Amino acid sequence: MNVVTMPRAPWLDGPAADGLADNAAGRRVPTVINGQEQVPFQGVGGYAPEGARHGPPIRSARDYPADGDKRVPDIKAALEKAGLRDGMTISSHHHFRNGDKVALMVLQAAAEMGVKGLRWFPSASFPVHEPVIQLMEQGVVHHMEGSMNGPLGDFTSRGRMPGLGVLRSHGGRFQAVQDGEVHIDIAVIAAPSADPFGNSDGSHGPSACGSLGFALADSMYADHVIVVTDNLVPFPCIPWQIQGNHVDSVVVVDSVGDPSKIVSGTTQITRSPDRLLIAEHVARFIKEAGIMRDGFSFQAGAGGIALAFVAYLKELMKQDGVKARFVRGGSTQYLVELLQEGLTDYILDGQTFDLAGVQSIGSDPRHVASTPLTSYNYHGKGNFASMVDAVVLGATEVDVDFNANVVTHSDGMLLHGIGGWQNCLFSGCTILAVPSFRDRIPVLVERVTTLTGPGELVDVVVTERGIAINPRREDLLRAVEGSTLPVRPIADIKAEVEAMSGGPPSPPRTTDRPVAVIKWVDGTVLDTVWQVEP
Repeated sequence: MNVVTMPRAPWLDGPAADGLADNAAGRRVPTVINGQEQVPFQGVGGYAPEGARHGPPIRSARDYPADGDKRVPDIKAALEKAGLRDGMTISSHHHFRNGDKVALMVLQAAAEMGVKGLRWFPSASFPVHEPVIQLMEQGVVHHMEGSMNGPLGDFTSRGRMPGLGVLRSHGGRFQAVQDGEVHIDIAVIAAPSADPFGNSDGSHGPSACGSLGFALADSMYADHVIVVTDNLVPFPCIPWQIQGNHVDSVVVVDSVGDPSKIVSGTTQITRSPDRLLIAEHVARFIKEAGIMRDGFSFQAGAGGIALAFVAYLKELMKQDGVKARFVRGGSTQYLVELLQEGLTDYILDGQTFDLAGVQSIGSDPRHVASTPLTSYNYHGKGNFASMVDAVVLGATEVDVDFNANVVTHSDGMLLHGIGGWQNCLFSGCTILAVPSFRDRIPVLVERVTTLTGPGELVDVVVTERGIAINPRREDLLRAVEGSTLPVRPIADIKAEVEAMSGGPPSPPRTTDRPVAVIKWVDGTVLDTVWQVEP
């Protein structure tokens, strides 16, 4: 018998980060991350990929049950069948957001098996995943590469994660997988419905969560794919968002997640008068700039201001008799209402943000599940992001050059992930809707703490104190000339805010040790997150 010796994971030897270089944005970034060489950011559109797409090993149907039943007794048995060993990469997905149960089941099973040095590759983490901190302290998980929300971000900022964190956008995650930058050894997919063959669906079943789009690339490119479900149905599972011919094992558990916790603090409409004013300004801007017209398209994030914006825009669309061709989701009840009231033809949904969205995607054929492969992947033959007329997003900081930050605060703490934010910057008009202050700290700054999006891709910044249009967008400036909108230079708004607060925020107190990096949509390194001082 031939024995194949697998290469040792590069992050198990040597420092997490090595060497620093200035990239095209003037940011100091590591040239080696967790033992892997990196390409510094070369400017928007400056990096051209080479080579072929990554591919998983060829499998044969002779090695799988002829009756199609791929069930195994439990997660540990599935991991043993997959050949789990030290230094492997395990991926998971956040379709249940803070209600996810499967990622911890898997990582804790790996700990019981005595495995060390894993790379955890989630599409995002949430406070529910805080127990992974203990697994890192025990050496089970070496580092994570995925959006960090809350405790895991705090843990990383304090320099406690053994390896270097890597944050990517949703599209950047797909790019990394298909390009072979991240090789997934074992993908684990939490499925609200599945059949014994592995066909899986997220829109039906007691734990229905909506789309399973974030798991598609993992199912296609991972060496071994495990589907975990709490609702096993007879073959065929219809519809199937994940195809069973990509799946190796199926595990049935009591519960894969709590769909009521899909809704989080970021998916509640704001009640703040200042933030409602911002939402109204955004809706009026889209109308008065001529973007709101028959057949237009838009996307709004899941923050409170963005949700309020949808409500205001809906009324303007009704008044003018305007219908959108499609709206992009994360879907919420506000987008569902547009569909039900005939104000849009379709919802193209990449992630389901509340239970109204879950119900709609499971029952209305006009509510279409999409994936980052088609909507956000920068190394594809085009994607939906650039076809959207306007997108409304948030930010933790914006500077006078329209550069934006969504992952750290002005104190340098890493508390948020990127999500699809970076990918959305390529829309026809990118609007950042931000309050002037958060916790009495100015949001408009001279230079963002962490660069997450280059200013050349940010078109408009809307605050309760005025609307700043990027001077690059002379067309937008002309479009609203003479309107009653409070259009002002961004530097003037910043100066007014600082005068009210007693000056700019204090600079972050950080060390010179990298603890995480921000990847751009093309896989290059955009910026570094530095360890905060004790």
